[in-house]
Amino acid sequence: MSQKVIFDTDPGVDDALALYYLLRHPQIDLLGVTTVFGNAPIEVTTRNARWLLREWGRDDIPVHAGASATMTRDMADESFPTHIHGLNGLGDIPIDMPAGPVSETAARFIVETVRANPGQVRILAVGRMTNLARALALDPGIAGLVRDVVIMGGAFRVPGNITPAAEANIWGDAQAADIVFGARWPVTAIPLDLTTQTFMDAATLHDLARRGGEGMRLVAELSQDYVGFYRGAGYDGMLVHDCCAAVFLTDPDLFALTHGEVRVVDRGIALGLTIMNPEDRKGPPADWEGRPRQSHAHDGDAAAILARIDEVCTAR
Repeated sequence: MSQKVIFDTDPGVDDALALYYLLRHPQIDLLGVTTVFGNAPIEVTTRNARWLLREWGRDDIPVHAGASATMTRDMADESFPTHIHGLNGLGDIPIDMPAGPVSETAARFIVETVRANPGQVRILAVGRMTNLARALALDPGIAGLVRDVVIMGGAFRVPGNITPAAEANIWGDAQAADIVFGARWPVTAIPLDLTTQTFMDAATLHDLARRGGEGMRLVAELSQDYVGFYRGAGYDGMLVHDCCAAVFLTDPDLFALTHGEVRVVDRGIALGLTIMNPEDRKGPPADWEGRPRQSHAHDGDAAAILARIDEVCTAR
């Protein structure tokens, strides 16, 4: 049975592998891609999404540009992680498509698509949650019409990767993330707790490129600087954060979930900290009172997740 999916993304190297997985999986009906700033400016992430779809023969899938800046108050101007994703967001491989001005249409596309497919659309968001929060502001009623929301983000029981408190996607728009966790739709976070277990070594990536054809060879090529970043930290390979969240759509049984209400700290030294009030906790709910119960993956079968990525991305 096919699953109708909107992919909200900021390509980004690991975003590219997640997109390829979605395109290759026979059960995924990708309705559209919405882009957000994050790994690069919005003009660049939007161009990258369109370019990848064209390279993989799927430029029939619409791409809608989204937010170019955070909703979170008093955030200092930030630089983009060019040391990880390159100046062009895709490892500085040659891209024969300009990154021109864009118009923001992502939130409206999310609203219209959900309204046209009530109870069917799954939203997979692997960047900042800004587009989702803006869609809720535009039409709060969509929360009751979305099948579910799966995000790559958060650090619940482990340190963050941009500060000791926070994972990068949540930190980048903490206010938007708090809105998304507080909406009356089911949210499952695939956080660093799980994704930091899913390490694809360089030899495996090379083997996937060898067996997976032109599409997977492109993923491997654009991932080389990303691998180089991890090599500088003493690891020979890369974490596949975003593709873990894509695998959750198709193979949720590979993930172990914890449930409870979630708040996100939106200021101060703990900006972006994700805090769950677990369902088995005894005590007053305080600022978590009245929030919907959501989920996060605290563990999972990392080897099986990587094997699933291999199976889908190399299938002939």
